[in-house]
Amino acid sequence: MAFERVAVLGLGKVGTLAARLLHLAGFQVTAWDSRRPRETLPFEVVEADLAQDTALARITHAADAVLSCLPYHLNRRVAEAAHAGGLHYFDLTEDVPTTQAIRALARTARGLMAPQCGLAPGFVGIVGAAQAAAFDRCRSLRMRVGALPQHPTGLMGYAFNWSPEGVVNEYLNDCEVIEDGQRKTVSSMEWLETLYVDGVQLEAFTTSGGLGTICETYHGVIDNVDYKTMRYPGHMRLMNFFFHELLMRERRELAGAILTHAKPPVDDDIVYVHVSAEGTCDGRLERREFVRAYRPCRLDGEMQRAIAWTTSASVVAVIELVRAGRLPQAGFLKQEEVPLEGFLATPTGTLFEAPG
Repeated sequence: MAFERVAVLGLGKVGTLAARLLHLAGFQVTAWDSRRPRETLPFEVVEADLAQDTALARITHAADAVLSCLPYHLNRRVAEAAHAGGLHYFDLTEDVPTTQAIRALARTARGLMAPQCGLAPGFVGIVGAAQAAAFDRCRSLRMRVGALPQHPTGLMGYAFNWSPEGVVNEYLNDCEVIEDGQRKTVSSMEWLETLYVDGVQLEAFTTSGGLGTICETYHGVIDNVDYKTMRYPGHMRLMNFFFHELLMRERRELAGAILTHAKPPVDDDIVYVHVSAEGTCDGRLERREFVRAYRPCRLDGEMQRAIAWTTSASVVAVIELVRAGRLPQAGFLKQEEVPLEGFLATPTGTLFEAPG
């Protein structure tokens, strides 16, 4: 299904940049938000209450595809509206129940239903699938992502450049893994390890949602698969104290408010990606790694935070592939089905090889 008209829902940092990148890629963009942005944007912006079904009906009648950059709890209703209108649907959610609901819709979809198109899940899964495919037999696939301040302060060494609601869920919800061939769930903030990127010491620990559908895809194929979040050393211990000893796990909304008040966003951030796979090629055991440190860069005339451009560029590159006919035009899209080579060859995907 050829398409040009994309409705972008939600004009936060990521949504605004995604809309800008889609506009630069030649799409006809209309952005929707509950309030008009302060900045002047080079495409139409419509003010509407996106929690109302009447607004969603207006959106689906005026677009060929919908990109939701809204909080995850609104995505299911947006996906239902896109499904009813026969539109392509894309989002950035890491929430597992939301994705499962969207997948159920995809069974009867006339368009492509593609949730989890951000950084993790999203880009990291595309890289992981390419790493695994390089082996005759892959025995392990380890994916790590960390969005951090470049110049950390305090014991926590962190700044909330991403949704506090999403981060709290990642820290508290159970995680899916494959261990010794068994698909299982484990608790978040466990399996602590130490690793280094560009000489910087980091710690990594289990968090929820970063794998998307990868455990389902590789169950019975790869013996060990897991996803972890990277932070500066000592972070996990403090977060376990905060959520479990102080019982803030029982008050998630308040926990997010406290953490963002204490550690507001910073402009000088950095996104670490560390994907490693081990397996055999021609009978020889080998290890392959994809390790990057992405920093803020100038896009569309403005400096953009690393977490904003890596997240928005990931989904825009996937949308470009769908428009080009390189991906399915209906049904449910798993991120591991996206070819890394094709992704990196899109105008937006080239940013992941040479940011800035």
